[in-house]
Amino acid sequence: MPRGDGRLSHDLDPQRPGPQDACGVFGVWAPGEEVAKLSYFGLYALQHRGQEAAGIAVSDGSGVVVYKDLGLVAQVFDEPTLASLRGHLAIGHARYSTTGGSTWENAQPTIKATSAGTTIALAHNGNLVNTAELAREAVDRGLSGDGSTSDTALVTSLLASRPDLSVEAAALEVLPTLRGAFSFVFMDETTLYAARDPHGVRPLVLGRLERGWVVASETAALDIVGATVVREVEPGELIAIDEHGLRSARFAPPEPKGCLFEYVYIARPDTTIAGRNVHAARVQIGRRLAREHPVEADLVIPVPESGTPAAIGYAEQSGITYGAGLMKNSYVGRTFIQPSQTLRQLGIRLKLNPLRENVRGKRLVVVDDSIVRGNTQRAIVRMLREAGALEVHVRISSPPVSWPCFYGIDFATRAELLANGLDTEGIRRSIGADTLGYVSLAGLIAATEQPKTRLCRACFDGEYPIELPAGNLIGKHVLEGVDRRVAGGVGHPGDITEQDYQAGGDRTGPGAQRFAVSTGGPEALHRP
Repeated sequence: MPRGDGRLSHDLDPQRPGPQDACGVFGVWAPGEEVAKLSYFGLYALQHRGQEAAGIAVSDGSGVVVYKDLGLVAQVFDEPTLASLRGHLAIGHARYSTTGGSTWENAQPTIKATSAGTTIALAHNGNLVNTAELAREAVDRGLSGDGSTSDTALVTSLLASRPDLSVEAAALEVLPTLRGAFSFVFMDETTLYAARDPHGVRPLVLGRLERGWVVASETAALDIVGATVVREVEPGELIAIDEHGLRSARFAPPEPKGCLFEYVYIARPDTTIAGRNVHAARVQIGRRLAREHPVEADLVIPVPESGTPAAIGYAEQSGITYGAGLMKNSYVGRTFIQPSQTLRQLGIRLKLNPLRENVRGKRLVVVDDSIVRGNTQRAIVRMLREAGALEVHVRISSPPVSWPCFYGIDFATRAELLANGLDTEGIRRSIGADTLGYVSLAGLIAATEQPKTRLCRACFDGEYPIELPAGNLIGKHVLEGVDRRVAGGVGHPGDITEQDYQAGGDRTGPGAQRFAVSTGGPEALHRP
């Protein structure tokens, strides 16, 4: 039986998930500090970005050790494990898979030793779009795989394939060849590195500790470890931090295209992106939503938690009372237990349940962050009507999601996106609402206080800022397709087809596996 994907979707069906989060990365250089524990708490703050696997790599200057496993941060690490991870620098990762299946081999950080004895560990938030091309280069260089099928492992191998260069010099050679979204933290025995793609699609920020430096996906992770925000890692920038301090290099000119969906759903509300607090942006989105789609109603309720700030803004602007109408079970958010058919039929009730006394006899405005397939909203509307709501008016704090993301968010395929096949009226009928209103793209952009030209809006308008490969050589399982072609001796990795990677499902691996790698020898895999 396939193992769970680490998530409990709103409709309890692991085969039909909603939008899945991007990954979370964290790095720290701080001699004298417990860097593994700092990484643990940093990843804990980033848990919302990925729930499939977690890992930490540490170095004491003489060797790099990685500990990783499938599961949540708190499931993977305990006090004895963290105490054993000693060193002065570390990187960490909380994963949701966007390239490569949900297997232990694809958990991060990835690690690779060079023939010169240097060890490189790397963690990645984002998704590359020229993965098949990079796989071809890896084959041409004679690089051997380690069982992983992620674009992250591929980059790690390419960095390690240049033993005549320093890691920094190798990065300046490899990074310009990557296309797509990437926010990297990586390390060798002595140095912490951070790099962000030229478009800066995924966030990455730099922070200062009293005795060191921190790099993280979101400012909220800096807050939790007591670091002061210094600045964002710039698009196209490589940062290196060691005993000599911090240095910066450019590997590509910046062309900023930050992800607009970070403001809608992905980032924590207490995070700041490009100088804009995410909670404030979401409240402003709600105000704009009320101006664009007013309605006579008695109560504004959010779909917790992601709809809460926008619902507050909608209530403030409309003058309609804000209140609770749905209760969320905070302890059922993520699980590896496969739901039974009975639970699937119960739909979202295990996670959300109506407050009947609050909604009975009321005309409701229900505010949510997005509609992808429509399963969640359909079930919520039905629940609220069964609880006695007179009217249910749905308001969405993002425009219709009509296009898939190839830059680090695992949306449904375009064929599964409800807005791809239906107009707003058709969607309203599909979910059973009395009325339906989406915030306009212009309204959403205005709430971010960022110029339209500096934002990636592809999931809303289909304008992809980074060119996608010809021949559909893209997809979550593209490297599984490469592996099958190479293993079977058929053609070249560059010849894989859409059918190759669409057929490549998650491969079930051993459950509790960890490994440690040190310099001065081949990779050693320890599986207790």
